[in-house]
Amino acid sequence: MPISTDRFEDIPEDGDGPTPGTNAAAVLEFLRDHPDKAFTQSEIAEATDVKAGSIGPTLVRLRERGRVDHRGTYWRVSDHERSVGAAAGHAAATAAEHESKDETPDYDDWQEHAVDPRNVARDTDDDE
Repeated sequence: MPISTDRFEDIPEDGDGPTPGTNAAAVLEFLRDHPDKAFTQSEIAEATDVKAGSIGPTLVRLRERGRVDHRGTYWRVSDHERSVGAAAGHAAATAAEHESKDETPDYDDWQEHAVDPRNVARDTDDDE
C-alpha cells in the first residue's frame, strides 16, 4: 500500500546499514564487536544464533556492500566499516565533550565542512 510523501518523510533514516533484527544486522554487530579477529562461517553462526544455512548468503551480501572482508574460509568486518564506526564514535565524543562544557556547537557551520566517510569512499571509487 502506498504512503504519502509526508508519512515517508516522517520515517527516520537508518543510514545504509542492515535492518535491525535481521541476520545481516546480527552478523555485522558480532563482527563489529570483534574488529581485530576473523571468523569462519560456523563460528559466526554459533556466536549469532543465525542458522548455518543463512550465514553464507548473508556474508556474501555484506561483502557485496563493502561491510565485510573475506579471505580463505575467514570473514571479518571491513576496514571501511571500522573507520566509519570510529568516525561516528569520535563525532559523538566530541559533541558530548562540548555539551558537558555548556558549549553549543554551531551545527550549521559544522555541516558546511563535515565529510561523510561513506561518500568519500564512493567518490574515490568513481575516480577509478
